[in-house]
Amino acid sequence: MKLNELHDNEGATRKKKRVARGPGSGKGKTAGRGIKGQKSRSGVAIGGYEGGQMPLYRRMPKRGFTKPNRKEWAVVNLGLIQKFIDAGKLDIKADITDDVLVAAGLTNHKRDGVRVLAKGELTAKVKLVVAGASKPAVEAVEKAGGSITITVTPKTVAAAE
Repeated sequence: MKLNELHDNEGATRKKKRVARGPGSGKGKTAGRGIKGQKSRSGVAIGGYEGGQMPLYRRMPKRGFTKPNRKEWAVVNLGLIQKFIDAGKLDIKADITDDVLVAAGLTNHKRDGVRVLAKGELTAKVKLVVAGASKPAVEAVEKAGGSITITVTPKTVAAAE
């Protein structure tokens, strides 16, 4: 096989339709856009307009609710905490707080606080002081001999909202 013998599969590529190239092309003069009007001009996109028919976004039922002042947690897994401890990026002698986790690079942003989840294994004896944690994560930390203190209680979250 040589470079000049390379070609695409049959039907893999199609020629671009060249509009406004004379009457013989079948798409000459107005280029298939009709005569005059907003939609015959360039740079026009009438978003959601379906020619007088009820638009799709209005036909579909609206469901659910997005709470405007909801809490957004930065999620950190136990396995990742253990990995950072093994790499020497976290000091287990001191309390590991939200700010320490952000400074170590476990998460980019603190948001409304760091929430610890139980994915992965934790073998080090650590003292975590975080905004939230799942029940399995609390059990895993206590099983490893450490402790976990949650700074934001559900009552505090409800009162803040």
